[in-house]
Amino acid sequence: MISKTIKIGHIYITATFNNTLISITDVNGNVICWGSTGTAGFKGSRKSTPFAATTAINNLVKKAKEMGLSSAQVFIKGPGSGRDAALGVIRASGLKITQIADITPIPHNGCRPKKKRRG
Repeated sequence: MISKTIKIGHIYITATFNNTLISITDVNGNVICWGSTGTAGFKGSRKSTPFAATTAINNLVKKAKEMGLSSAQVFIKGPGSGRDAALGVIRASGLKITQIADITPIPHNGCRPKKKRRG
């Protein structure tokens, strides 16, 4: 396995109601390591808990630190319960956080409504 050493990276957290997905990339967007609460060993309704999110992100941050990651920008998306818990783990891990951004998509005007019914 070819190990890549990086200093600066991006951490993308997608927190849905059923799962929390995390991917760590380099500055160019190439994925270095990824994981979810499912890969951390949780199944069913336990995947959606904040504890599962902390366990998953803790495993990934350790793996990224072994590759030399020292500072990161964090991008959080979604309404799930794992967003705050995951951010707390990143802060406590010793990584230097240069930016925290919420990239949750927000509809401006929604979809076009259906045609009015005739009759």
